[in-house]
Amino acid sequence: MASLFTSYEQQFSSLTAEITQRVGLIPNHHGADKKSFVSSVERQLDEAQELLEQMDLEVRELPISERGKIMGRMKSYQTEFNNLESQIRRAKTASINSTNKMREELLGIDDGDTDDQRARLLDNSERLENCTRRLEVGYKVATETERIGQDILDNLHKDRETITRTRQRLKEGDANLGKSSRILSSMTRRIIQHRLLMFAIIAFMVIVIIIAIYFTVTNNKS
Repeated sequence: MASLFTSYEQQFSSLTAEITQRVGLIPNHHGADKKSFVSSVERQLDEAQELLEQMDLEVRELPISERGKIMGRMKSYQTEFNNLESQIRRAKTASINSTNKMREELLGIDDGDTDDQRARLLDNSERLENCTRRLEVGYKVATETERIGQDILDNLHKDRETITRTRQRLKEGDANLGKSSRILSSMTRRIIQHRLLMFAIIAFMVIVIIIAIYFTVTNNKS
């Protein structure tokens, strides 16, 4: 555990030294380059904070008897971190002030109007940021709406295909039903014809039998 804490200390010291060096270079950058440079320095500062948190966790795992000396070092590390935060803020502010001062000189703004102009610039910057955020939110809403609309269109297309297939099956079913009805009618007619033929045959046979009986009876009487 002690070796792990020592490793964190070494990483923190190396990182804070690099941050200190880079903070001094912030005023040399301008525009988008400055914004990118400051962002990279702030990311390094976040890494330093994570190292502090890891060291703090390691200290909490140590026996109480061993925490005293290390806690003193932790306080100095935290102070160093806070100082770096302040230096970055001052460097950013100094850069902004320098840019504003150059702009004021180019525009010929008097010192008495500087505060008003600065206030207006800050107000305009804030409005621009608000508009940008609203545009981002609007873009996200529009994108989400487009996605939902596309899903609805896809579902409608699938439903239309299902309805078309169902109609086709119903038409095929109606055709098959008509064909079956015609076959059944034909079979019914044939059955009726067969029954009529059988009735005719039976009636003929009955008549023949009656005639035969009649002639038999007549012959016997003679």
